[in-house]
Amino acid sequence: MNEDAGPIFRQIATQLEDAIVDGSLAEESQAPSSNELAAFHRINPATAAKGLNQLVSDGVLYKRRGVGMFVATGAREQLLKRRRSEFADQYLTPLLAEADKVGISIAEIAAMLRERGSRA
Repeated sequence: MNEDAGPIFRQIATQLEDAIVDGSLAEESQAPSSNELAAFHRINPATAAKGLNQLVSDGVLYKRRGVGMFVATGAREQLLKRRRSEFADQYLTPLLAEADKVGISIAEIAAMLRERGSRA
């Protein structure tokens, strides 16, 4: 786990979210248990459970009594929607504010993106 990336339980939740977004943890499939996560990451099971419970609270996972936690239907789309919004807030809003300050139009920004995108 990365100490700079915030609380460990949040890192656990983010790793599971990443797996859902990239499709390696499919909707309606069983999520790793808190004990499995704790053993893998060498952390306290209560910490792993806190990360899982955060995803339950967010509607990304749901509990099947006596069986475990599963990825909710629609979880991937929910996460993509949230991440796109966060992307816009983190990157686009400051980009547009700075472009406005220096007199760059949206058309010019689009041209810059196309040019740089073709080099990637």
